[in-house]
Amino acid sequence: MTTASTAHSINATLVAARAEALVLHSPYLFLRELSLAVQQARFGTGAALRFAEEKQSEVLPMAGCEGQWLLKGLSWDSDYFGTPTYRLFTGLFGPDTQLSALQCAAVDLRQQLANRGSYYAFTIVPAEDIRLLQALTGGGWQLVETRLNFYCSTNVALPAPVGVRLARPEEAEHIGRISAIARNPYDRFHADPWFGEVRADAFLARYAEAAVKGSYADAVLVPDEPGTVVDSFLAIGDTFPDAIIPNGGASRILLTAVGPQNRGWHLKLVTETIRRASTLSLPHILMTTQATNKAVFRTCEKLGFQLGSTTHVLASHSN
Repeated sequence: MTTASTAHSINATLVAARAEALVLHSPYLFLRELSLAVQQARFGTGAALRFAEEKQSEVLPMAGCEGQWLLKGLSWDSDYFGTPTYRLFTGLFGPDTQLSALQCAAVDLRQQLANRGSYYAFTIVPAEDIRLLQALTGGGWQLVETRLNFYCSTNVALPAPVGVRLARPEEAEHIGRISAIARNPYDRFHADPWFGEVRADAFLARYAEAAVKGSYADAVLVPDEPGTVVDSFLAIGDTFPDAIIPNGGASRILLTAVGPQNRGWHLKLVTETIRRASTLSLPHILMTTQATNKAVFRTCEKLGFQLGSTTHVLASHSN
C-alpha cells in the first residue's frame, strides 16, 4: 500500500459531476446556518480533490468505464484485526455512466483487493447517493448497517441535572466490559458476519478502554449518584469552531452503552452531554444510531433531537 496516490490523479471533471452527492458527506449538512459552499469545500468536492494528498490514499481507475475509486488504508484497524483494512470514501463517475458498468467496476474493485490477499473494506454512503449504492450492492458489497444521524441545539430546556463525572483511567477495563456486554446486535461490527460476536465484543471493549484513556474521545461520562453503580458510559468527541466553519462546533456522541444496573441512564447521560457542551459554548450535539435503536429514538424525542441524515454502511471482504 502506498503512502499517497501518485499513479492516478483526481479527475476534477468527475468530481464536479458528483458534487451533489459529495456534499452529503458533510457532518453539518443539515445545519442551515452553515454555508453550503463552505461545507462542500471542506467535506465534499474539496475533500475529493485533496484525497490523493492523504497518507495511505489510493486513486484506482474504474474498470470498463471512466471513473475512479477513492480508497484509503487504515493502519490501526489493519494492525488490530491482522488484515489489511480499507475505507472507500466514494466513487467518481459521470452522469451518463451506465449502472451495469458501475456494478462491473464494483466487482472489479473487490477482485483487485482480493488479489492482494486477505482484506476487509467498508464504506459509509449517504442514502441519497442511490447510484453508488446500487453499483456497490450490485457488485457484491453487503449492507451491514443503516444509520440515522441526529442533531440538536445545546440551547434547549433540559431536565434537572443528575450526578455524572468523568471516567477515571483505572476504570478503563471496567468500561470496556460494559461496552462488550451491553452489545447492540445491529451495530456495524455485530451485524457484519466477518467480525463475529467474539471479535466484535473485543473491538468495542478496546475502543471504550482507549476512549477512557484519552484516545478517540475528549470525555467519557459515567453516573455519579449515591447508591448507583457504574454500569453505563457515554464517550464524547468535541469539535470546536474554526475560522473556516465558525458556527460548526459540536460535541459528538461517539459510543454509549447501558447495562442492566443503569436502566434509564441513556437519557441522563445524553442530557448531561448537552449541558456540558453548552458550558463549552459548543452549539450542537451530534448523535448517530442504528435505524433499529428504538431506545435511542425515545431519548431523541424527549430532548428535542431532529433527524439530520441517513447513511448506509456497506462492506466487502475476502473471506
